[in-house]
Amino acid sequence: METIKGFVEHIIYKNPANGYGVINLMSDESEITCTGTFTRLDEGECIEVHGEYIEHAVYGMQFKVDHYVVVPPEDAVAVERYLASGAIKGIGAALAARIVKKFGNDTFRIIEEEPERLVEVKGISERIAREIAAQVEEKRDVREAMLFLQKYGISNTLALKIYNQYGMRLYKVMQENPYQLAEDISGVGFRIADEIASKIGIHTDSDYRIRSGILYTLMQAGAEGNVYLPESLLLSKAAMMLELTEQQIEPQIANLAMDKKLVMKEQNGEKCIYSMPNFYAELNCARILHELQEAFGDAERLTKVERDRLEKKLKKLEEVNQMELDELQRKAVMDAIENGIFILSGGPGTGKTTTINMMIRYFEEEGCDIFLAAPTGRAAKRMTEATGFEAKTIHRLLELNGSASEDRNATFERNELNPLEVDVIIIDEMSMVDIYLFQALLKAITPGTRLILVGDRNQLPSVGPGQVLKDLMESNCFASVMLEKIFRQAGESDIVTNAHLINEGKQIALDNKSMDFFFLARDNVNVIYKHMIQLITEKLPKFVKAGIYDIQVLTPMRKGALGVEMLNQILQQYLNPPSDKKLQISHGDGVLREGDKVMQMKNNYQLEWEVVSKYGITIDRGLGVFNGDVGIVKEINETAKTVQVEFDDARRVTYPLGGLDELELAYAITIHKSQGSEYPAVIMPLLTGPRMLFNRNLLYTGVTRAKSCVTILGSKDTVMQMIANENEQKRYTGLKARICEIAAGI
Repeated sequence: METIKGFVEHIIYKNPANGYGVINLMSDESEITCTGTFTRLDEGECIEVHGEYIEHAVYGMQFKVDHYVVVPPEDAVAVERYLASGAIKGIGAALAARIVKKFGNDTFRIIEEEPERLVEVKGISERIAREIAAQVEEKRDVREAMLFLQKYGISNTLALKIYNQYGMRLYKVMQENPYQLAEDISGVGFRIADEIASKIGIHTDSDYRIRSGILYTLMQAGAEGNVYLPESLLLSKAAMMLELTEQQIEPQIANLAMDKKLVMKEQNGEKCIYSMPNFYAELNCARILHELQEAFGDAERLTKVERDRLEKKLKKLEEVNQMELDELQRKAVMDAIENGIFILSGGPGTGKTTTINMMIRYFEEEGCDIFLAAPTGRAAKRMTEATGFEAKTIHRLLELNGSASEDRNATFERNELNPLEVDVIIIDEMSMVDIYLFQALLKAITPGTRLILVGDRNQLPSVGPGQVLKDLMESNCFASVMLEKIFRQAGESDIVTNAHLINEGKQIALDNKSMDFFFLARDNVNVIYKHMIQLITEKLPKFVKAGIYDIQVLTPMRKGALGVEMLNQILQQYLNPPSDKKLQISHGDGVLREGDKVMQMKNNYQLEWEVVSKYGITIDRGLGVFNGDVGIVKEINETAKTVQVEFDDARRVTYPLGGLDELELAYAITIHKSQGSEYPAVIMPLLTGPRMLFNRNLLYTGVTRAKSCVTILGSKDTVMQMIANENEQKRYTGLKARICEIAAGI
């Protein structure tokens, strides 16, 4: 690792969100381009950088900075240059020259130790002298804090977050309880805090460490979809992670509960441990649902005359709109009209869209205001196309304000203090909605508003914690209809027929006599690659009348020869090969190229987007790009060091180079990430994989993503084993229990 000392001549680029930057460093009269994380760095400052030279494919020779330290200017020239740079507000070039002329090499000492003497310089009053001294002192405090934190291997970006959170208290926090960082600072998890604590010398059986480890174990469980953990499972997982005994850990669960960090609840005959936010998220949802339903009273109290009148009105609407509902569909519409909460579920081809459309027609004729929404942009777009009414993402419906970095902390303009002014809300793809987003939605709904929830309970559950749709239906506390009849037109599709057979655990025909469901037996990974590319580039575009980017490869896994990461590298090479006409930049272990199909991998509430007309005029703008959004890389700007992506709904987002870790190639995506989307054609490579992952639920979800064609490449035995495997990873959720408790008045 090399060390270079110099002064910052120019900051070319700086990402305020994460500190990533590109600077020109002057060292011994030579100019060096440096890249890295630079926090609170100003032009004119003297720094010592540690790193190595690299040859960038696009930008040439650069110095990649591993870490740096700010050093005081060493002579009068350096001091003047620093003061004249604008780093200290109130000092310009002329004043900087007068200060240095007066105090020479002693300037910095005077400012730090005898700031009152600055009034000896013409143009500096006592007030200005105090302001200059305060700024220099703060910068010195930051510099010293950075140096202190670097001793523990903390990056400059993280060090700045720590300083901003605690100020000069950081020394006390670091020495006494570094695990506090994991609770207070975004981006600091237990692992980082534990590493810091070990360097400081905190014992492995410290109460602080055990408490933080318990909270971290619950957080990890949340990432797997759980809202709580049984105490026995929490103890075993935490003990394994902390490398301690369960007896050492158990007392701290009670202590955390006393500190209101955890909730202990008897449920299903076992003691369940919730984090405080998770418990109250479920409790709030149950309470608000009860209030919404209560506002409509008991549907059974409708008189026979009122029911007859309602049925006649629906018959007339069927005739006028040329719709024909079966008995269950008509019951669904009636239940939606009569109840505050109604749930509609059913597999593909069972008439959910027709039923929703009839509900909309009825409420529209009644003069009701109706809002339609779905969890993702793609799902909202599909809903709009199917109904003819504008559907928004739930985030846009609730007017996300962009101030949060994580879903559970997202803040919305629409809430209990500023509720949605509407009569009917219809939410589609409810299987994708986690407990945090559901809580945010319910908080924005007032009693008297009808809430209609639509989804397929047999789809994969949400990526975030909870299984909201399943818990709502299993509570049996709300009116619900499960559509089962496959309508004739849909029944002509083997995609629909096979999806239902898969869901029922019945074997499907893989004899290629179908017109839209194909199976290609292949047992060699390289052969699968070859035929996959042929299908995408030659066969399927003509067959389904779609572009190659509309054909989606879905796979159960991220790793392995047929996982997302490997497939994307191979597909990029053939679907968007290198060209002199396309710029590209390094990205992870590969490259990102103009024309690439990409996916946003996490919710980012700060990213700005805009929709531009064909004349270049901005017609809409907003904040927020969400996990699962897919788009195309439109432009790589080498000068501005940005990447512009246009997402499916014409939203254009400009990413700084430092923010590209949120993007991933999307020629192939996991089946889980495909939820809420529909593609003209789906290709699924299914050869081998872990039994827990290769299950019926996953196969069903993948097949139901296809509109016109499904092609499976791989092993027939694997497909049959997936159908037979109904084992799903158990999710620990308590929404059903909370709903039943409130309904029973407990």
